[in-house]
Amino acid sequence: MRTILQLTPYYPPHLGGMERVVEHLAELLAHTNEVRVVTTTLGAAPPEPPGTDTGVRVRRHRAVEVAHTAIAPGLPLSLLRAPRSAVLHLHCAHALMPEQVALTARLRGQRYLVHLHLDVDPSGPLGRLLPLYKRQILGRVLRAAAGVLVLTDSQGAFVREVYRVPPERVFVVPNGVGPEYFRPAPRTPSARGTMRLLFVGRLSAQKNVSRLLRAMSLVREAVQLDVVGDGELNGRLLLEAEQLGLPAAGPRRVRFVGPLLREDLVRAYAEADAFVLPSDREGMPLVVLEAMASALPVLATDVPGTTELVRGTGLLTAPEPGALATAIDRVALDPALRLDLARASERAARGYSWEAVSRRVEEVYDQVYGGRTGGTGGRP
Repeated sequence: MRTILQLTPYYPPHLGGMERVVEHLAELLAHTNEVRVVTTTLGAAPPEPPGTDTGVRVRRHRAVEVAHTAIAPGLPLSLLRAPRSAVLHLHCAHALMPEQVALTARLRGQRYLVHLHLDVDPSGPLGRLLPLYKRQILGRVLRAAAGVLVLTDSQGAFVREVYRVPPERVFVVPNGVGPEYFRPAPRTPSARGTMRLLFVGRLSAQKNVSRLLRAMSLVREAVQLDVVGDGELNGRLLLEAEQLGLPAAGPRRVRFVGPLLREDLVRAYAEADAFVLPSDREGMPLVVLEAMASALPVLATDVPGTTELVRGTGLLTAPEPGALATAIDRVALDPALRLDLARASERAARGYSWEAVSRRVEEVYDQVYGGRTGGTGGRP
């Protein structure tokens, strides 16, 4: 039996796609391994007890968040106390934790894996420092890793070319979708007059819900939008919706639902007619997989991370409000098109499951750590 440390700055109930990916993997891997999640207290109060009914032990370290970065001084203690043979599986979409893990692993002569969920773009006042951080710090962390897990082939090519990670250390492991989301596509076009449109995601700059609100102000057909999620831009987006004349009730309303989890989230997908994602950039959006499994037509901006998943299944638009509004109107006006897109989503989703993803992750562990007993303790 392996000891596996899933290392992540955020973990449910903190909202986000990466958080739910870690949760799914941890729970599945715990069926045959000892799994510990090492994370922070951000977004979780109170912390869970050491043992849970899923078999996953969650250790939360006190932290503060500065410029979208979790700072948890005590986190290296969990790494120092872990067995030297433990699998160190780092989930990466933010700064600071990667270098903490890399430094601790170097001091102990351990191998570690980096699961790259998103290569973020600069944002905020400190965004100008991000290119320097990527070049001088993150690149070194990735090159020193025993393996880098990426979500798509294009992301793998990016990691090899930009960060100069050796090809033999790059492993493509897609996201998955749980069985609770799967439902069959309808057999006949919907006769409903008003289309119920759904967005699910963190209300952050990267998701660009502002673009979606501006698109909704241009939509001509009867469309009702539910925004599911929470985040630092929540108040600003509520104000923007009011300024754009988007009411919370009526045939062309925009409703901010707040965060939904588990069965409530599954129900939100089941009650929608179509799904929309207006992001600037993605890794491999978990919410799109969930929408496809729910047999929803998918509309999304044609941006890195989303294009590869949606092309040939849903509608991709230029990342600007007018193009997005045109696509929304097109889907709202044409029930037959919605039906075709729903069936395409259902077909595409069949190729993804968390069970298959967890098996692929264990194959990576076997290759990097040499079988079921864990690592050798040496550096790569």
